Amino acid sequence: MEKRELIAKRVAQEFRDGNVVNLGIGIPTLAANYITNDIQVVLQSENGILGLGPESNEDKIDESIVDAGGKPKTIVQGGAFFDSAFSFSLIRGGHVDITVLGALEVDEEGNLSNWMIPNKKVPGMGGAMDLVVGAKKTIIAMEHVNRDGKPKILEKCVLPLTAAKQVNKIITDLSVIDVVKGEGLVLREIAEGLTIEELKSLTHAKLHIAKDLKIIAL
Repeated sequence: MEKRELIAKRVAQEFRDGNVVNLGIGIPTLAANYITNDIQVVLQSENGILGLGPESNEDKIDESIVDAGGKPKTIVQGGAFFDSAFSFSLIRGGHVDITVLGALEVDEEGNLSNWMIPNKKVPGMGGAMDLVVGAKKTIIAMEHVNRDGKPKILEKCVLPLTAAKQVNKIITDLSVIDVVKGEGLVLREIAEGLTIEELKSLTHAKLHIAKDLKIIAL
């Protein structure tokens, strides 16, 4: 299983029956494919859908049903379509239980940078700024290091912030980390075969090791 799929599968374990969940562009959207049948999760997409389903079968694509990233999806029975104004009323009104977003950087205080790299063209912040403030819980789903092998979990974000102190949990291909107010980053789970020292070398932030540290179970 590829890194992105591993992360998405672990993210889906965070969902609980009855949760309203928003999945951001990239790795987060893949989590929809790993929601178990024993729970009912309502997926919200900021482009105006409540009740988004998994990826569409290539033989039965409805081009009018897409996620926030423009990828074909399905909609579950009882799902609803609405305009962006209503969609962001749900988000800003605190009706989304969990938002899952990708990131360029996250730091010890739960600050998030995920929308731009200076001197590179970007389409804009999208709904991320509203989601991290409006949702009850913010989960970051990303690879532990970037394409150049540089850590993405830092002592302090360098890139422009999307939001300050709003991240609750970080899930990567190597770790599951809680952002605890007043304590910082608490390592809860680690990838099988990886030592704590190896993980620390790939993390430019202080990690507090949970007493009940577990291996990531998928």
